[in-house]
Amino acid sequence: MLTFAPYFGEYVYYAENAGGKLVAIPANAPTFMPDEKMLEQAITEKTKAVIINNPNNPTGVVYDREVIRKIADVLRKKQEDFGKSIYIISDEPYRELVFGGVEVPYIPEYYENTIVAYSFSKSLSLPGDRIGYLTIPNAVSDYENMVIGAGVANRILGFVNAPALQQLAVARCCDEKAEIDFYDKNRGILLEGLERYGYECVRPQGAFYLFVKALEEDDKAFCESAKRFGLLLMPGSVFGCGGYVRISYCVARERVVNSLTAFERLSQFYKNKH
Repeated sequence: MLTFAPYFGEYVYYAENAGGKLVAIPANAPTFMPDEKMLEQAITEKTKAVIINNPNNPTGVVYDREVIRKIADVLRKKQEDFGKSIYIISDEPYRELVFGGVEVPYIPEYYENTIVAYSFSKSLSLPGDRIGYLTIPNAVSDYENMVIGAGVANRILGFVNAPALQQLAVARCCDEKAEIDFYDKNRGILLEGLERYGYECVRPQGAFYLFVKALEEDDKAFCESAKRFGLLLMPGSVFGCGGYVRISYCVARERVVNSLTAFERLSQFYKNKH
């Protein structure tokens, strides 16, 4: 199973639990857009699927139509070369959390063998509530067995079977959306402040994270230094991309504003070290 770095760290365990292995295609900094040529080189006869997380956690980058088309073209060619199906698993919990009118392509329109995994936990601002659905279009190879397999998994794996009460509650909220303007304002405040203090940031188009270059090579050591100033950051190495950190801004506006002083002090700390 393949994915593009940086990636959600738990993909490793998802692949291993299914008896497979996750192989990450190296990050293409500073844009962090997938490279279709590197994808082509990474695919082997053992490749079963490619996980695409769009918008991406941790970068907030959105893969546009052109990127998706190129990925689809590579996979079609590889399917012909190897005489087997290669699936895209499109992980889309942040689909609605985009800024400035950015469009998130619906991948089944570009590649037939696509399974979409969706979660309401982000679109309804319910972090931690793992409730969502799979979309398995009938154009997918071995569609009937795919649907049966997903149904059986839902029954025998308790952790993917949401309580009935929760399902009924979410059903009434399907047309509701998170406050995008609130996240966008937090994003702008944090991005403007960090860049003013000299941090290199990946400008996010979606989700609610900033991916920021650490002020030293060891991102875990940088996170430890940040704790001295009351900042809790996630090291990029957790996402298969060392040298960066992830900052979440799905918090109260006051906390975002108050954090800027701490980020300024952290920046000054490293300037004084050098």
